Amino acid sequence: MTPPHRHSADPLRAGGSSAGPNARPHNGHNVYRAQATYAALDLGTNNCRLLIARPAQHGFRVVDAFSRIVRLGEGLAASSRLGEAAMDRAVEALKICRGKMANRGVTRARLVTTEACRAASNGLDFIRRVAAEAELSLEIIDQRTEASLAVSGCAALADPGAEAVIVFDIGGGSTEIVWLGSRSEARDPAARIREWASLPTGVVTVAERYGGVEVSRELFERMVADCSQVLEPFVKKAAGARHARGFHLLGTSGTVTTVAGIHLGLPRYDRREVDGLWMQQDDILAVIDRLIEMDYAARAANACIGRERADLVLAGCAIFEAIRRAFPSERVRIADRGLREGILLRMMHEDRAWWRRR
Repeated sequence: MTPPHRHSADPLRAGGSSAGPNARPHNGHNVYRAQATYAALDLGTNNCRLLIARPAQHGFRVVDAFSRIVRLGEGLAASSRLGEAAMDRAVEALKICRGKMANRGVTRARLVTTEACRAASNGLDFIRRVAAEAELSLEIIDQRTEASLAVSGCAALADPGAEAVIVFDIGGGSTEIVWLGSRSEARDPAARIREWASLPTGVVTVAERYGGVEVSRELFERMVADCSQVLEPFVKKAAGARHARGFHLLGTSGTVTTVAGIHLGLPRYDRREVDGLWMQQDDILAVIDRLIEMDYAARAANACIGRERADLVLAGCAIFEAIRRAFPSERVRIADRGLREGILLRMMHEDRAWWRRR
């Protein structure tokens, strides 16, 4: 579980949060903290992503969002340090996030960073630089917290009848994977985690190790074999999940949403079409085969991939394929939601944002 949040008069300077305004009951119906506006920021190894939302009857309503590829972890595997150019890109993106949060009147925020800052020898120096230049206080969350929040953000998409689900989040520098028990075990998804692991394998680390521009089928299989080896300890611990009634995979990441977008033939990526999509294993294999056959220019030209991710998508597919082979399932649920949504739901739950007058 996450540690207690710090409180501050300025929510944008707090790694935890500031207290939201009090709820006021009205006519006995569901009432929400109408003035409360929440922000969740996830600075990962590859992306900087922000979600700003207000409580609504069935969860929350997004009022603003931001996403930019910053490649904070570029070169990290080789040097164990965050590079100057990478930090510059991240700080500029964070300044935009700061402006959006200020403009939207955010009253409570949680701003987290993950594997790149966990692994970098100068990670804390970067945190101090962000505080000075972007006026934001980033919280480096541990691996268990990251896995728990990601599961909390997408668990609603798990088949209600499934007795076991393998949930995975393929990131830039790491991959979080969880064996999630059935809904009958607990209402809180974090309480249903039976096994979890944070694998030191992500799209950036795999692409930097093997290259991502020219990827032959032979090279792709080497990527998959490498990822499978890293995955093996978790596979042994979670072997029982595969035999549970209704078992399926639930994936959240740019990799799985890209695969879904290509499968649907979208002229441009559309979250509404992708989030919650069920894909069959043959459909997934067909997309991966198609991507392997594409050259770099064709991947860059695809509207669901783009030039910024054209050298990373097959690395992500290799991780995806390693998970699929370890946990065979005819169906995979695709989630365009995860860590940020988990942060928002956790904060709103703590604030009793969906309070009902009795």
